[in-house]
Amino acid sequence: GGRRLCPNVTNKTDPRSMNSRVFIGNLNTLVVKKSDVEAIFSKYGKIVGCSVHKGFAFVQYVNERNARAAVAGEDGRMIAGQVL
Repeated sequence: GGRRLCPNVTNKTDPRSMNSRVFIGNLNTLVVKKSDVEAIFSKYGKIVGCSVHKGFAFVQYVNERNARAAVAGEDGRMIAGQVL
């Protein structure tokens, strides 16, 4: 079977969820799909939610440490010709 995709749950407002969520701005969502976002960001920790919107995305990690690592590692990265 295929890889199980994460649910689109990235809108919880409790502090723990908010601190472990990463906002990915300036994303070329015409080219970059949800599976691409998960593939890039899953190396920083277990993703429990991912949602892609027009021009941006959110990734929800299990904990804040994962989220901080992802921000540190991916900030300024070029994806599909646009800098995050």
